[in-house]
Amino acid sequence: MSLPPLDRAALLLDLDGTLLDIAPTPDSVVVPPDLPATLTTLRARLGGALAVISGRPVEQVDALLHSIPTAVSGEHGGALRPAAGAKLQRPNLPAAPTAWYDAAQAMVAAHPGALLERKARGFVAHYRLAPKAGDDLQRRLAALIAPRATEFLLLRAHMAWEVRPAGTDKGTAVRAIMALPEFTGRLPVFVGDDVTDRDGMAAAEALGGAGLFVPDIFGDAAGVRAWLVGAATHGAWP
Repeated sequence: MSLPPLDRAALLLDLDGTLLDIAPTPDSVVVPPDLPATLTTLRARLGGALAVISGRPVEQVDALLHSIPTAVSGEHGGALRPAAGAKLQRPNLPAAPTAWYDAAQAMVAAHPGALLERKARGFVAHYRLAPKAGDDLQRRLAALIAPRATEFLLLRAHMAWEVRPAGTDKGTAVRAIMALPEFTGRLPVFVGDDVTDRDGMAAAEALGGAGLFVPDIFGDAAGVRAWLVGAATHGAWP
């Protein structure tokens, strides 16, 4: 696949499974010690056009990556930090009812090892440590949100099911970021590893850039990091 040269590109990266290895729980991910320096060098080579687009809250991304990316979109496009220290921008979307969260807690409690992660407008049921729970959680969460299925989505993630409001995705995040000053006029290269990243890949391609799917191109997050080191070192895509 042909990529735009670094001096014309904007690099937009997913986090878990792309920059960082998947961990048993969201809190147990590890940032490789050399990654911040690699990202800092890449940001300079890209003229600031470096962003992370994640399902995690923006605050978590910034804590893990020391606010190195120029822009961060979190919650699958549900929140945007357009610049370091800037106020979060949020589209006007509904929040999942508290009663749903309480019901989801009971569902997760029925499967030892599963855990529930609350987000600003939704939640995620993780079952990596309870792998047999996936089908049951999917069925029960789908039934839970069915009365408001036009307003909320149930998304598959890495050994997890996420309930979040409809109306944004990683494609809308790509388009919002590409309108920011550091990114305008460049061609987006979006890198992701999960089904939710397909929207971001499609948006990047529609804008004249490229979408790179980690399992097909790099194998895993370690492969992505090696590719980034090459780009940072040589000023060109490996």
